[in-house]
Amino acid sequence: MKKHLALVLALLAASIASAAADTWPSRAVRVIVPFAPAGPTDMVARLIANKLSEQTGKQFYVENVGGAGGNVGTARVAQSAPDGHTLLVTGGNHTNNPYLYAHINYDPLKDFQPVTIATEQAIVLTVHPSLQAKSVKELVALINATPGKYSFASPGVGTPPQLVGELFRLSLKLDLVHVPFGGGGPAVGSTVAGHTLISFGAMAPAVPLIRDGKLRALAVTSKKRSGALPDVPTMAEAGFPEVEGITWTGMLAPAGTPKDIVAQLHRLVAGIVTLADIKERLAALGIEPVANSPEECEAFLRAEMAKWSKVIRSAGLKAE
Repeated sequence: MKKHLALVLALLAASIASAAADTWPSRAVRVIVPFAPAGPTDMVARLIANKLSEQTGKQFYVENVGGAGGNVGTARVAQSAPDGHTLLVTGGNHTNNPYLYAHINYDPLKDFQPVTIATEQAIVLTVHPSLQAKSVKELVALINATPGKYSFASPGVGTPPQLVGELFRLSLKLDLVHVPFGGGGPAVGSTVAGHTLISFGAMAPAVPLIRDGKLRALAVTSKKRSGALPDVPTMAEAGFPEVEGITWTGMLAPAGTPKDIVAQLHRLVAGIVTLADIKERLAALGIEPVANSPEECEAFLRAEMAKWSKVIRSAGLKAE
């Protein structure tokens, strides 16, 4: 009797989930970005949300819920109904914050259903043109020759560019001080102004300055060269394969969201980021489409947590 009841309940749950997926979306969908507007994550979220609205006939609207390095908006999604009508578009903070903050109100894996890593973006190592270093090896030699002299700028504590900078410092045992800024623009601006002669930063604010000769790009830290800077070598090509990392933008739903809805979302987003007009707009920002599967997305998140938790602990990083 108990087995029969369990089977009936399982079939009923599957039927309800299937019906929900058949009618999804039944109303407007809230896409929470846990950061302020105008950053790379927000821009990618809006591009995708606009296309989702066009393709489904329902409004997908971006809501910026900033605070505590992304923790406030992320927790809000974790606590939302798992019906496909509240989604999270986020980045490296999702996997880094558990190790940076003493307490967060969500579990980055258990409280979410991965949909896809939609896009990725290389991190670029740049220097002020006055610096006598035309390659990464020359930069390392310069830092070693003058201990205590150099520092590097990043968009802020715990951001992927800072963590790549810390990986660079730790793996090569460099005497290099981190200077955090309130975003990618201010960070590269400090390098352009000659205040912080080295920068690890996002591509979007750096590429125009590199092309104008206001910054010198020494390497990108992705596994392959960036289409936005095809002449700039990877760190591996420059002789430092251990210094590798990217910024990424992923879509997640609350845990328990029906698999059929997740599959629909993945199919839609994967199609959107490979549309010619979207690829062109992303390429202008140095961003490339990924659109991996929900299973691959989860594996990626786990790998990122394993990798960067070690760097955060080794560097003794804490977010305030």
